Formats: sequence, C-alpha cells, structure tokens
Amino acid sequence: MKFTESEIVELKSSTSELKEAIVSLSAMLNKHSKGMVYFGINDVGNVLGQQIGKSTLKDISKAISDWIEPKVYPDIQSKKIQGKDCIVVKVSGHDAVYSARGRYYLRMGEEDKKLSVDELRHLVEKKNNYAYSWGAELSDFSLSKVSVATAKKFVEKGRKAGRIEYAYDSARNVLNKIHLIKGKRLLNAGRALFCEDSGVEVQAAVFAGKDKTTFVDIQSFRGPLFGLIERCEVYAKEHINWRADLSGSTRVEIPEVPVRAMKEAIINSLCHRDFYNPKTNEIAIYRDRIEIYNPGQFPFDHDPDEFIAGHGKSYPRNPLIAEAFYLAKDIERWGSGLRRIKEECDAAGVKVAFEKVSTGFQVTFYRPEGVMDQVVVRKGGQKRWSGLTKKQTIVLEQIEKKPEISRKELAHILGINPSAVQKHIQGLKDKGYMRRIGPDKGGHWEVVKG
Repeated sequence: MKFTESEIVELKSSTSELKEAIVSLSAMLNKHSKGMVYFGINDVGNVLGQQIGKSTLKDISKAISDWIEPKVYPDIQSKKIQGKDCIVVKVSGHDAVYSARGRYYLRMGEEDKKLSVDELRHLVEKKNNYAYSWGAELSDFSLSKVSVATAKKFVEKGRKAGRIEYAYDSARNVLNKIHLIKGKRLLNAGRALFCEDSGVEVQAAVFAGKDKTTFVDIQSFRGPLFGLIERCEVYAKEHINWRADLSGSTRVEIPEVPVRAMKEAIINSLCHRDFYNPKTNEIAIYRDRIEIYNPGQFPFDHDPDEFIAGHGKSYPRNPLIAEAFYLAKDIERWGSGLRRIKEECDAAGVKVAFEKVSTGFQVTFYRPEGVMDQVVVRKGGQKRWSGLTKKQTIVLEQIEKKPEISRKELAHILGINPSAVQKHIQGLKDKGYMRRIGPDKGGHWEVVKG
C-alpha cells in the first residue's frame, strides 16, 4: 500500500512533529470535518516506524485536548504497517470552527493555510450556512421606506417566471413572504433590495486608455439592488461597440462582448458582495477590457474553475438576497453564474478571466483586438453617426462634452499622435459632421450632424 498526503491525510515521520500534526488536524477539521495523521511514515510515503512507549498514546491525546479548541475526542491506535510500529490518529467534528494553539488554519491540498481575520469570518459564516450574515441583521428602516414600484415589479417578474404564485397586495405581505421584515423593521437584505436609500453604491467609469489615468465618463449609481442591475446593464451596453450582421434577411446588431454575460457578472457582483466591506462595486471600461469588481472575496478554499466546470457547491454570502434574485429569475440556478458567463463568452469568441483579488473578486472581459478601428453601427443604444470608425465616434463624443478640447487632448484619449487626430478631424469635417467656430486659438468645435 502506498501512503500519500491529501486534504484529509497527513504523514509524519514521528511524534517529534506532534505540534505540526495538531495544526494539520485542526485544518482538516475546518475543511472536511474530519482528518487523519499517521506517525511513523514520512511525507513521501516511506514507512519508517515509530517508537511507542507506555505513555505515547496518552501524551498525544492530552496534547490534542490541550491545543485544539473546541474539544475533540480522537481515536488513537497503534498499528503494524509493513512490519513496523506506527500510530494512527483520527478526529471528526461538525459543530464549530477549530483552532490549534489559538490560531486558525484550513487544509488546502496538502498544506495548512493560516487564516486571516477576513478568511476566518468567512469560514464562520460558511459553517453557519450564512444564517447570521449581514442581510439577516435588522436595519433601522421601516416599511414606509420600501419602494412600492420595486416590490410590484419583483412580484410581476417572479410570476412571469413561474417562481412566485401569489399576486401583489401590499409591500408588507411581499416582504413577509420572503422573510425580509421582522416586526416593524426591515432586515438589511430587505433594505438593500427594495429601498431607494439602499446603502449600496456602484461606481461606473469609462477610461480613455488601458489604465485609470484619463476618464471619459464617470457615474455613481445608488438605489435598490433590482434597479442597480438594470442601470448597470444599461451603462455597460451604452459604452460598448456594436456591429451589424447583414448576412441574413434582417439586420442583426451584435455587441463586442455578450450582453448576457456582462449582466450575469453584474448580478453576481451584487449578490455576492461583502456588505461589511466599505468599498463599492465597480464597472471599469477600458480601451482593451471591461472589469466588473465585487468587494466580496471568492471562497478562499475554492477556485473559480471548480464552478465553471460545474463541480463547485454554491455558498451564497447573502442567501436572502440570492433567494430574491432567484425568485425574480435574475439568478437562473444556484452556483451556475460563472459557468454561464464562460459559455456565453466562448460562444462569442471573447476572452474572459475570473480573478481572486486581495479585496474582492473581479470578472474581466477582453474587448476584441482592433475594436478601435471597427465600424460602429450603434453606440450607447443610439442610432447616431452610422458608418463612422470608433475613433471618429470618440472624437465627436469628446467634442460634445468639451467643445474647446485640443488636438493634444484628443490624441491622449485616443492613444494616437496629434497628426493622426488631424486626419480624423478633417475626415469628419469633409463629411459634414463637425466644424470649427472661431480661430485655432480661442475658438471651439461644434458637432453639426447626428
């Protein structure tokens, strides 16, 4: 028999490594609610044997009792393995988060990871199935703060999806049915979902280049989460490029990045954000990519690839919010969001990345190469400036915002030299889209077409 280490098995050459073994036991308890340590087998699986005295097993039991909190009761046995004396220690426990000598660890593969404060909080929430999450806490808001229009729309969407059977009669009854009100006060999740003063903010911006040096547009959205989904989706759609497919009998407009994938990422970011984190959700649109950031760390004991492959178990940080999104069919199925984003992007030939960052989680959509030179048939949902290149469209947009803008400023925004800007300006003037009012110094541009 070949012995190997795993997430529930640790190998130790001898009891001289007892302290490290106890750390491993606590880490395995926190990850899998069970664990096993062999003494007398080294970490590559070679059986060395272990000297066993009269008090050896008792000493191991006492050390585990002294150093692991809360208490666990190990099964400790001496065994002959390949003719040599070894010791096998087994533990199990389901009711708590376990510490070893006052510190907390989690088994990650064959390693024991020491947990940060945020990681420990997440583990405690997970162990309690998020029953004591932010959303379940009482807010200071009464029923009078609820947006009736939002509550009515929620019921309408749920009935249309076949996930809600009741009709709207009052905001109180709706929130009672989905457990978002206690007495006269809303739970935090109820406030976030249904109040205009939700306490939730999303910052959205369009940047001229590939970093945050120069922004073209910046906005801040506040309101109920259901409304934020719609506003963020509209913002993203307004600031990406669309092309026309004329191969069929009807004209079809195709976005450079799948809209359904972006919406799924937006919903995911709002549903799984950490409301204890003071940072805001963000949508950042750069020349080469779109980033959707969520101030809520991805489960540190899991990897996004597990969920993309369909193997990850859903752990909603905000179960009350997730349930409301599900009833309204903003969430299709539990734990399937990342997979649907990946499938949509693969079908469209768009590269997407899922990244665990230090303060949260980020989905990045990479805009197709050469997009700045493609013909734009629709920008921002408006039928404007058909047939112009992306650069020409940006020139007109910038002139509308700042008529006195200089060629140098336009060059910086477009990422080209001033002489190239002049060619675009001349082309737009020749086509009648813009004109110069006044002299080069002291004058300004004017958009005259579109």
